[in-house]
Parts: sequence; C-alpha cells; structure tokens
Amino acid sequence: MNPTSLALQIQTLPDNPGVYQYYDKEGKILYVGKAKNLKKRVSSYFNKIHDTAKTNVLVKKIVTIKHIVVPTETDALLLENNLIKTLQPRYNVLLRDDKSYPWLCIKKEPFSRIFATRRMVKDGSEYFGPYTSFKTVNTILELIKELYPLRTCNYDLSKSNIDSGKFKVCLEYHIGNCMGPCEGFETLENYQKQVDAIREILKGNFKESMKDFKRVMTNLAADMHFEEAQKIKEKIEVLENYQSRSTIVNPKITNIDVFSIVSDESAAYVNFLQISHGSIIRSHTMEIKKKLDEPDEELLELAIIELRERFQLLSREVIVPFHVDLGENIKITVPQLGDKKQILDLSIRNAKFYRIEQLKQLQIVDPDRHTKRIMAQMQKDLRLPVEPRHIECFDNSNIQGTNPVAACVVFKDGKPSKKDYRHFNIKTVEGPDDFASMTEVVYRRYKRLLDENEPLPNLIIIDGGKGQLSSALKSIDELGLRGKIAIIGIAKRLEELFYPGDSIPLYLDKKSETLKVIQQLRNEAHRFGITHHRDKRSKAALNSSIESIPGIGEKTMLTLIQHFKSVKRLKLASEKEISDVIGVSKAKKITEFYKASNE
Repeated sequence: MNPTSLALQIQTLPDNPGVYQYYDKEGKILYVGKAKNLKKRVSSYFNKIHDTAKTNVLVKKIVTIKHIVVPTETDALLLENNLIKTLQPRYNVLLRDDKSYPWLCIKKEPFSRIFATRRMVKDGSEYFGPYTSFKTVNTILELIKELYPLRTCNYDLSKSNIDSGKFKVCLEYHIGNCMGPCEGFETLENYQKQVDAIREILKGNFKESMKDFKRVMTNLAADMHFEEAQKIKEKIEVLENYQSRSTIVNPKITNIDVFSIVSDESAAYVNFLQISHGSIIRSHTMEIKKKLDEPDEELLELAIIELRERFQLLSREVIVPFHVDLGENIKITVPQLGDKKQILDLSIRNAKFYRIEQLKQLQIVDPDRHTKRIMAQMQKDLRLPVEPRHIECFDNSNIQGTNPVAACVVFKDGKPSKKDYRHFNIKTVEGPDDFASMTEVVYRRYKRLLDENEPLPNLIIIDGGKGQLSSALKSIDELGLRGKIAIIGIAKRLEELFYPGDSIPLYLDKKSETLKVIQQLRNEAHRFGITHHRDKRSKAALNSSIESIPGIGEKTMLTLIQHFKSVKRLKLASEKEISDVIGVSKAKKITEFYKASNE
C-alpha cells in the first residue's frame, strides 16, 4: 500500500474487537496492540499529539496498518500476547518477557492434582485456558475446592505406595478438605469421578454443578446463613460469565495452517492463520482478481500454494472450508464442529472484513468502479438482460382507506434520483383498492414517459406480491411494454421476488448487496408515499373547517390550529385569545362566524 492511503486504511477499519499491527515503509513491524473497537483505537493515534516522544516517533513511522478481528476483548488480549512474543516489535516493551497468561492444569497422575500454572509441560496433562484474569482462575479453583475435596500434596500416590503405608494423612484431611487417598481412605475410581466433573466445569459445561450451587445457596438462605449464601451467589455469577475456551490459544491444535476464502463477482479474498504450539502467531489476507469465473476451489488451491511458499510454511496439516488437492503429504481437514471449526470461522470472518474494507476503499477512491460492480451484481442476481442503471419503484398508501395516493421513486446507478420522484393522487378508483390503484398509476407514469419521449427504466419494482404485480402488468401490456422493461414484485418478507408468469418466488441472499439496494428503494418509496399521504390528509382535515369562514385565508387558519392544537379548542377560545395570535379584525370575523353557526 502506498503511504498516501494511511487515512483511507483508518477510515475503513471495522468497529470490532481485535489486534492491530503497525508497519513501517520497509514492511518491518513497529507495534502490536489490542482494541475493543479497532477503528476508534487506531484513529486515536493519529488525531492528537502524544505525551511521550516515543509514541510520536512511532506514529510518524507508520505506513501500513494490518489487523486481525476476533470475537471478544479477551481473545484480543491473548492474541496480542502471542503476536508480541512471536514478532518482537520494537515499540512493544511490556510483553516481550517470557511470561504468559495462566492456565488451569489437570495433572496426568493417579489422584490428579488441579492447579494454576503459567508454564505448559507436554507430559499428557490437560490444560484449560489461558485466562486473562487471575481473579477468574482463583474463583474457579476456590469453587472446585469447595465442591470437591481434592488433594493438594505432591506425593506419588501409586497403588504400591499407598498399599505399603508410605504416607500419612495431613491437616487437610483432618479439616475436611481432603478425603485421605494417601492412606487408601478414598478409592481412585471415586476420586476420578470428581476429576471428570471438574473437567466439565473447566470446559464450560457446568449445568450440573450450577444446580448443586443453587441448591446449596437456597438451603443456606433458608437457614438464615445469608452471608454464606451471598458468597455462593457471587461465585455463580463468575461461573456464568466464564469463557472456558479461547479460539486464539488452544493447546489441542498445534502447528496447523488455516485457510479460508470469500469471493464475489470480480475477486476472491483468502485469509490465512498460522498456528504454532496452539497459538495464532500470524494472519495474512490476500486479494486475487478473477480473470474468468474461476471456482473457489481452484482459487484457494493456488492461494495455499503461494502462501505456503511465501511464508515458508512446513506444517503437515491444513484446515480449509472444503476439500482441496494439495498432494499426498499434506493432511486436509474440513471441520464441521469443535475447536477446529471455531478457528476456521475466525479465518472466514477476517476474510469477510478484509473484503468489506477493500470495497469501502474502492468506493471512496473510485466510485464509478464501485457502481459498475454493484450494477453487474444486480444484473446477475435478478437475472436481467441489462444492468439496472435506471430503476423505478411503486408503492401505494391509503391509511384506513382515506386519501389514496401512490409514490414512484427513481434510482439511477444505485442511488436515489430525488428530482425524478413522482407523487400520484388516485383519480379513477373509488375507495381503497390497492390493485386498481396500482394499474392506474403504472399506466399514467409510462403513458406520460412514452408521450414525452423520456427514457424508460431498465427495471420496475412493485411493492407487493403477486396481486400487485399482476395489476401493474395489465398497464404494461396495454402500453405494449411487455418484454421491453423488466418488472418484479417484492413481497413483505422482502427477500422474496416475484416474476411475471412464475408462481414460485426467487429468494435472494439476505446479506447480498442487491437486496440492500432493493431494501433502500422500498424504504424510500414508503417514506415518500407516506409523507405525501400525511400532507394530503392534514390539508383535507384543515380544509373541512377552514374554507367555510369568509375573509380568513388558509395561512391564518394554519397559524391558529398550530397555536390552539385543534378546531374544537379554537371554537371555545375567547376573542381576546384569538386576537393575541392574529390581530383584532380577523379575530372578530372568526368569533362572529362561530357564534352565528352555533345559533
């Protein structure tokens, strides 16, 4: 990226939690930071002079900003820790030591101990975490100790040692914190059942434990032990907010590369996450321009080969969203659920965000290309013969059957063209008949365009289902325009599109840009139609009471109604109150008129 695009990079950052990385003009990493909101945090670097000279120097050197989006703030903390330790950026000082966040360990041994540790030893023990808060770790350990009496000693409790009477019970046994497995007072089977229950708690599956806690809390409260009950309540709250698994650091997934792809008409975006020793240590997203309509499988295969070569990746397993052919030496995993699926979802999420940012940047730098892309997408999605550069959308408004009106809004190149909007007062239809009104309005609109030799739209959208579409088609046929203009109806559920002569609707993807444009069209038609309807209704209501007073114009009456809030209150007002608003002579006319009409 060139240096001038720094402001553009900041402008298009997402408002999500994540980790940002600053690079200088040589592509060297300067700084890694975490954020609850990437856009706000990164912007704050560039919109003020900082207190420290070091930060000011750092800001001057920044040329490129990269980022990784993650699900939560906790994940951002953990990922920041990994990246700083791996990349060793020059301007990060605090986290460059070898300390890491704490884990909870279930030791692989008879009568397993459970304890907190900062170091992972690969001896078959199970590790849960890591945790960004020691408070959480301590609360969970306290809970476990209260629920399940476990040993805290580090004796080797093998069967032969216990049988030979090598150990004696300690104080923990006498005060009820341990059941005395060292002297054989507790069986291994019984102890392991407790360890299994604790494992479920650490995984986040603590429905059963929660029931036990709530029962204990209720019993304590019933026995008037309110302080103890409150303590348990606080522990329940910690458990409820407990995030058991981190997507960012997972000891079960080691030395794997994750690849995902997101594509549209013109390009594909491939994200890659490198996982080493259970931690994400690198993320990179690349854009591949499509030459023909290449399938995602083909593009992903090419991207994986290029990225593995570029970053010299040697891992023997890759995680991908669908099967790809990378030769016999590499294991391909397409996860459906579990930890690997979570990490794949994170990769897909980053590819999507990258695509959105590129499109936003394109929209700012080259709006014409952005419009062309949306038009091409709409033509494909709606199966149109030409790009819908000129779209017209019709909507009827007749609230409770009064003052039926219709609106026609016009979009050119995917944007509202307000000077071309038109209102229609329904002339030939008596009462609220939406279908007949639609026939009339469509006929009037296109009869006029034909008579005046004005350009016709590429697409007509009728707000309503099959009935409204059929009504509009009557006029289209009568004017001989069938086949010359594409016409579709949109149902209330919006993603359902009806085509002439087809009883089965076409469904659009809820996230598609085509649907967004259609949604904007319909909202605009509603707004425009309802505003006109309200104006007309207010005027009608006013006219019914205004026109009958000789010598009093519409403006005067409007001023009075605005002041007194209703005609009824105006009738009850004294001449003095009215004259304060509009003057003596007009006030006299009004009071005399109402007096005469009451007699």
